[in-house]
Amino acid sequence: MHVLVTGATGYIGGRLVPRLLRRGHRVRVFVRDPRRVLARPWAHEVEVVRGDLNDGASIRDALEGVDAAFYLVHAMGGRDDFAAQDRAWAAGFVEAARSVDPGLRVVYLGGLLPPHDGSRRGSKHLSSRAEVGEILRHGLAQALEFRAGPVIGSGSASFEMVRYLTERLPAMIAPKWIRNPVQPVGIRNVLVYLTEALERPEATGVVEIGADRRTFRDMMLQYAEVRGLRRVIVPVPVLAPSLAARWVGLVTPIPNGLAVPLVEGVVQPVLADTTRARALFPEVEPMAYRDAVELALKRTWEGRVVTRWSGALGATPAYRFEDSEGMVQEVRTRSVAAEPEAVYRAFASLGGRRGWRVWRPLWALRGLLDQIVGGPGLRRGRRHPVDLEPGEAVDFWRVEEARAPELLRLRAEMKVPGRAWLQWEAVPDGPGRTRMVQTAFFVPSGLLGVLYWYSLYPVHRYIFSDLVDAVAADAEAGRPDPFPRAEPS
Repeated sequence: MHVLVTGATGYIGGRLVPRLLRRGHRVRVFVRDPRRVLARPWAHEVEVVRGDLNDGASIRDALEGVDAAFYLVHAMGGRDDFAAQDRAWAAGFVEAARSVDPGLRVVYLGGLLPPHDGSRRGSKHLSSRAEVGEILRHGLAQALEFRAGPVIGSGSASFEMVRYLTERLPAMIAPKWIRNPVQPVGIRNVLVYLTEALERPEATGVVEIGADRRTFRDMMLQYAEVRGLRRVIVPVPVLAPSLAARWVGLVTPIPNGLAVPLVEGVVQPVLADTTRARALFPEVEPMAYRDAVELALKRTWEGRVVTRWSGALGATPAYRFEDSEGMVQEVRTRSVAAEPEAVYRAFASLGGRRGWRVWRPLWALRGLLDQIVGGPGLRRGRRHPVDLEPGEAVDFWRVEEARAPELLRLRAEMKVPGRAWLQWEAVPDGPGRTRMVQTAFFVPSGLLGVLYWYSLYPVHRYIFSDLVDAVAADAEAGRPDPFPRAEPS
């Protein structure tokens, strides 16, 4: 089929597109800024149409000739007028679709509603999502609205909220409504439902999807069990959702504008009636919550987070700090007037007798402290002044990957409350130039790990900045000697 995907740069859309391509569909994506899809591995396989949901003509152009469309956009994120914006976008999309093809198949992903009377009282955000579904279904005969609870997957906002709250707080006071039952669903199942919907023309109206039922408290405790953490959660009678959302915004990287709808989604019991889902999609066996958590963690640790809740693409700045998916990253980028081979030699020669180039007393102190608490310290040195092989030691690091002249990644073996890596990449950037990217990674273990990293952040800021500058200067000066003599044994 020829399929249009709106929201292709978002969390769901960015994962749906490659699945559609693997199924043999022709895919067209509708984006405001085509540059936002250029970094996607599937960018060369899709047709990119530039447009805006406020512009009916561009929507009609995007819909021309397609057999089906996915509507995966919303205006949540802190705007006061998000409901009016969502309403206008949906109405404009319906109007354009009816003018092009009144029988067009449209698939939309919304949210579950509280069970009271279907009037969408309570959460403004859930109300808005449901209103969008109504506009699409009432305006287009072949519209299908999936309603899902918290989506659990690597990089999803719901998973990140659970992860950060559980990882960072060994004990917490929480509102009593964390005992309300909810019904999460794995991202893998969501994508299967969306993909299969193209081939089920009989599936119209509303289909609610979800896996096992549990409370939000259970979600956190089961995450803790998977991670081997002991956590204490004490419910208290009163804590307003707005205050809870601000707390989520403080403890996690999720901004308040997105934390509010996430919190509102568990303030009341929100469960799915999966009767229609089982009848229309009998081959889909929803993944248990624990399995979804384990898979999300595995993808995160492997560095295979395809999309994340922020959904933003942009140019790499000289410095970038990111705290996401349970991992802190400090990324520093320099443009170096040297070939990648020279840049690789410069960062691959760090440690051992040559040392770490900058702030030598602090490196020596760190090594001594590590030795005192039972770590290797700086005693191990290195085998060769420049050459490195995966698995060998460099001071208190272990070479995890060495791929000359492109990449070097060292895994920390010093005693720290978490896991840490230091990585360099040498990327060709035109004749005689290389873009060098130095990244410090840290996965904290509980609150102690968080306190450890952020307490050292002011020191790291200077050490790592000076280190990347020193490596760039070495590469431009041709240091070290490309053919050094081996260190004496």
